[in-house]
Amino acid sequence: MGMGMGTGSMAGMAMASLTPTQGNNVRGMVMFHEKDGHVMVHAKLSGLKANAEHGFHLHEKGDCASTDGTSAGGHFNPDGKPHGPQTADHHAGDMPALKADANGFVDQKFMLHGPTVAAGPASINGRSVIVHIAPDDYATQPTGNSGARIACGVIAAH
Repeated sequence: MGMGMGTGSMAGMAMASLTPTQGNNVRGMVMFHEKDGHVMVHAKLSGLKANAEHGFHLHEKGDCASTDGTSAGGHFNPDGKPHGPQTADHHAGDMPALKADANGFVDQKFMLHGPTVAAGPASINGRSVIVHIAPDDYATQPTGNSGARIACGVIAAH
């Protein structure tokens, strides 16, 4: 392949360690594994609102320095598409919602088409993952109206 920098066969993997924004308790890991032209996402998080749905997006900037997560910028959208669900036009950074269990835990896997882990215009490397306080309505532009950013993590090749 010749794309990895000493990463060998792991060139298609990346990970983000999520930490809570101010006043929140959400933390965990999100793993990304590029395979056969799509990206498998595995989110393992705790500290979410019990039995609630949370907006979950890839954001443009790999910056979680601000206390409210806004330093991560807007949704990752290299193709200039509108915000939406996976079944319609959507930002490369739009992902299915997280659904927390009765204890506020999430262990969820899904597939994304469009983004890549490997270098290129749609690469998620060096960008960030944001968990929002409320569900994504998949209609409000350009955010999905999912409210405050309750956790943030920068994506790094693994």
